[in-house]
Amino acid sequence: MRLASVRTDTGRRIGVVDGDTVAVLPAEAGVLDDAIRGGAAALDAVRDAAARVTPVPLAQVRLDAPLRRFNRDILCTGWNYWDHFEESRGRREGQDPTERPKHPTFFTKGPDTVVGPYDDIAYDPQVSAKWDYEAEVALVIGADCRSVSEADAMSYVAAFCVANDVSQRDLQRAHGGQWLKGKSIDATMPLGPWLTTVDEVPDPAALRIRCEVNGVPLQDASTAQMAFPFARLIAELSWGMTLRAGDVLLTGTPSGIGNARDPQVFLTDGDLVVTRVDGLGELRNRVRLTSLH
Repeated sequence: MRLASVRTDTGRRIGVVDGDTVAVLPAEAGVLDDAIRGGAAALDAVRDAAARVTPVPLAQVRLDAPLRRFNRDILCTGWNYWDHFEESRGRREGQDPTERPKHPTFFTKGPDTVVGPYDDIAYDPQVSAKWDYEAEVALVIGADCRSVSEADAMSYVAAFCVANDVSQRDLQRAHGGQWLKGKSIDATMPLGPWLTTVDEVPDPAALRIRCEVNGVPLQDASTAQMAFPFARLIAELSWGMTLRAGDVLLTGTPSGIGNARDPQVFLTDGDLVVTRVDGLGELRNRVRLTSLH
């Protein structure tokens, strides 16, 4: 299934997307956050409810970020494409690691960063002068787990979606090279457009990821190029640490980021950022001047 959150005048509703139509479930079906936490039984109930609803054109509804009620910060992965790791050598202002990491690099970002698939990305040049794009695949945990093996890890994934981990590079550098502050500015991370359940993704290791700004292609890669595949990320992150149903994990961005280009490319007011992952959908977000200070 492709599970969306639909904005209505009376609140968020679950939408089941099928091609260019969507079945919008009644309010008593709850919200998508609850369905994901409810596991397979809850998702089966969503499927059954959708079969009893007359679908409407997808173009006639307003989509929100699929999830809004998070257990914790958004979980994230850094340096998970070696081309991206290498392209930034010498551009980290003295904060370069000496060698490639032997294990995944994890960090978090605040949940207030999340915006919908077609919402504006907030932009305040007084907060940061270097707003960078990062197209990524996000996965959603579907059942509580801890210390899972790499062989079993994918059985705990409920769905995938598209994200753009918009980052403020000068804030990263100003705070010791750590990533929390430089990636946690409010209303800057588009997520969506819906959750695609794992049964709808034949080969997660071969998803094409693309990002363009104002029609110019800037990132184009495949999850096959990941340094650490999805299962390895889950196994290492869960080692001794409980992951909860509904947790969101961003899995890293490929090469092509603005900070590593010559000349550098940073986002500014009015830019249109389009983020695509084949089979998972597309985000279209306008960068808009917003007071964040």
